[in-house]
Amino acid sequence: MPETSDQRALAVSLSARADEDLARLFAERDVSPSATWRDTFDAADALLDPASIARALLPLTRAEAAALVSAVSNEAPVPPEARAPLVGRALIRDDGVVYASVATIVSETFPEKLPDATAPHPDRAAASDAAAEAAFTKAAALADVLLLTLEAPLGRIGSGSLGATERRRLVDAGAVETPEEADLLVGIAASVGLLGSTGRAWLVTAAGRTWLRLPTLERWQSTARALRDALPRAYRTAEAGWIPSAQWADALPFDPAGPERAATWRARFSAWGLIDAAGETPPWSAGLAAGDDEDVSALRDLLPPEVDRVYLQNDLTAIAPGPLAPHLDVRLRGMATRESRAQASSYRFSAATIGAAITSGETAESLRAFLTELSLTGVPQPLEYVIERTSAQHGRVRVESDPETRLTRVTTTDPTLLQAMEVDQSLRSVALTRTEDALESHVAADVVFWALTDAHYPAVAIDADGAPRTLERARLADTALSSDPLDTYAPLITRVRAGGEDSDAAWLERELDQAVRARAVIDVSVRLPDGSTRVFRLEATGLGGGRLRGRDRGADVERTLPLSHIDGIVPVE
Repeated sequence: MPETSDQRALAVSLSARADEDLARLFAERDVSPSATWRDTFDAADALLDPASIARALLPLTRAEAAALVSAVSNEAPVPPEARAPLVGRALIRDDGVVYASVATIVSETFPEKLPDATAPHPDRAAASDAAAEAAFTKAAALADVLLLTLEAPLGRIGSGSLGATERRRLVDAGAVETPEEADLLVGIAASVGLLGSTGRAWLVTAAGRTWLRLPTLERWQSTARALRDALPRAYRTAEAGWIPSAQWADALPFDPAGPERAATWRARFSAWGLIDAAGETPPWSAGLAAGDDEDVSALRDLLPPEVDRVYLQNDLTAIAPGPLAPHLDVRLRGMATRESRAQASSYRFSAATIGAAITSGETAESLRAFLTELSLTGVPQPLEYVIERTSAQHGRVRVESDPETRLTRVTTTDPTLLQAMEVDQSLRSVALTRTEDALESHVAADVVFWALTDAHYPAVAIDADGAPRTLERARLADTALSSDPLDTYAPLITRVRAGGEDSDAAWLERELDQAVRARAVIDVSVRLPDGSTRVFRLEATGLGGGRLRGRDRGADVERTLPLSHIDGIVPVE
């Protein structure tokens, strides 16, 4: 029975693998860490299941798929030079023979051979200007997406993509022009580690927050390298570059979603200026495509120069005469609302934006110092007045945690303000209760503080010593959530290995159990006390207590044979 010998061959192969290799295999096959496998034979049985095999075939490169299809079509082993990745994915034996269950699925998918691959586009001059513009505009748009995600996480739907509400939020905020662009940029950010998922939402990672303060060219470089490294294995070359993008649609022969996946990655590379509209590689990404470093000198010449100064005007606006350096843009947007995004952006100050900046840790002195250094025209008197008045009012409402009662206390010297907060319906979620001279809540002080801030009260958080403390509102993605497969599967691997210490005995008992379940007729080879061997033809009827029971077909009697004396069995056709 080929399936039975395949199962044993795979079990032996699994036993010889390192824990890291087993963990990687289980992760690729989407094995549940809580699988009830008892030994490597159980593992082999599950890995040879058609559904599991289908998952293993999906990521095969075209070269790997061609070697497998050819071996099945010719009923020959896979050539030695092509075996390693297929053995690693438990699709062929160590000697190159394709497992029978794998061969069945392969022959059903490709009865003869793989279809011819799409020919690459002929060489043509790259549309460098358009690709460079894409690199600049998408880097700026991605920064806007991350900044908006710092303000409020981006919700995900069941499929993992953005919800319609979140797409509309990004479009309405001017971060992207279309919902499709929102999906594209979030996909780029997630693939390179700038966004992380909690399962129900996207959050900015620590790396994403650092990325926001990089110069535009460094933003492009780090993301370009990460995009190259995140490419599916089937699109990569042996030198760690990438194959012509025209061939990506054919690179995953067993994956029905291969063309769609290729289109997604082509869109990402095109958006980031790594390939042009024709799929060709522009000069600055040629090094990446070859597996080397990028050469951004050509791209630098095509990008608009960044500025580090703005014009502050009496109408409480700021005009940047060119693309503002990212680290300055991020800080300026912490104290002003950006009204337009172009090579010359405009920003508007207000009491609310200045108050938000102070809430985030700025002071009147730090605001003046930054704006004075940033401005080409000095700080106008109207803006000075807004800063002075807002900083004077800020902190009139104090939020602290009472160490004795563990309640949150909200105090102010303004009785009218205290009464307004008591009856404010927008604060119902924090359930403020009036005492003699304060408001109290069972909700945590940080939550109460942000509720008051959102309701536009001049609140300040106070620590145990009575000093103001700065609160970080943005919740970052926990990158530790993506655990090592070895950690995930360590208990399962330990259990599987423990159950397979005596592989021959375990395999014999497994074969006998299957024979009993099928009431099969088998030839049982038994070692007798005198050292000789005798074969009994039995109809297997029971197994337990270390013994096999069955009806002897020749003598027509019931026999009970100790498993320790059985050398092997052979099914009778």
